[in-house]
Amino acid sequence: MRPPEGFGNIVMPPQTRLDEPRYQGKAGDMTAEQVEYVIQQEDAGERLDVVVVRALRGRAGRARVRDLFESRSVLVQGREATKGWRARPGDVLTIRLASIDPKAVPEPAAALDIRLERSDLVVVNKPAGQPSCPLRPKEIGTLANALVGRYPEMADIGYDPREPGLIHRLDTGTSGLLLAARTPSAFDYLTRDLRAGKIEKHYLAICESDGMADSGIIDIPIGIDPKHPKRVVACLRAEELRRYDPRPARTKYSVKQRLGRWALLMVQAPKAVRHQIRAHFAAIDHPLAGDAQYGGDTRILKRHALHAVSIAWNGRQDVQGFEVSCGMPEDLSAFLQDASIPIPEHDS
Repeated sequence: MRPPEGFGNIVMPPQTRLDEPRYQGKAGDMTAEQVEYVIQQEDAGERLDVVVVRALRGRAGRARVRDLFESRSVLVQGREATKGWRARPGDVLTIRLASIDPKAVPEPAAALDIRLERSDLVVVNKPAGQPSCPLRPKEIGTLANALVGRYPEMADIGYDPREPGLIHRLDTGTSGLLLAARTPSAFDYLTRDLRAGKIEKHYLAICESDGMADSGIIDIPIGIDPKHPKRVVACLRAEELRRYDPRPARTKYSVKQRLGRWALLMVQAPKAVRHQIRAHFAAIDHPLAGDAQYGGDTRILKRHALHAVSIAWNGRQDVQGFEVSCGMPEDLSAFLQDASIPIPEHDS
């Protein structure tokens, strides 16, 4: 699909290079309100979302650019655009940057289930249904809003103002433990150790028991599905590896208990990418109970059965480590009780 015709020519200011993004605000300030980019000949025929990633020069990846289009923050010749439009040389692309990094609005009165509080870090228990961070300006109700409400120093920590201090995220439907930093130095060493797989995270999951091995490792790369951007793809075939440019992903699991149709699993994914555990179990034909996005049975559970039950870090020579665990939330406990499965104690 091509953008609408009939907008006329755009006159650029003198001395402006057509291939350089222009920021409305301080020169070169990526926190300015918006970016303007004149589409070049080499962009001709490209999907607009690909051109936006290029124009922002590393400021936003594919997932964030998808959010920009969903929030109607990309314009071509002054009109709202869709990511499927094909780029036309000479058209002016306007990208509203405020939609990329909406700051987390502090909510001091918001509930926060704190499981570990130190001067350098905090571990909290996120309920299912609560987003980890805002996607839109002035959005409230997320975990990040509650964190900056209680710990204002977090507002200036991290890579992204909408994720203040967050070392990792949990899907909205996933419950359990989440780690955040309260100092820049803690953010630095915790994120570095997370990338290195040195932060140990355990999850409880529930899926179909029939055909599930007692233990195993799922080692399948994960990529974003451009046709369904709210999903990821477990890339098993060579064609998928070429098309989706996936990231390595490894999930280890063991069956804790079985009862009839269901199996309760302990799962490890130290460097989990987005939706990794959910997509991996769907890829081996055992989607999580309640997971509508990946084929799970939603008749008896209204969210995917995944709970971050523990998180541990060995620390550094000069910084004390920690180990935190939490119980299972009421909805999953009720599900297991109805299935007559004794609820296990966590053991790592």
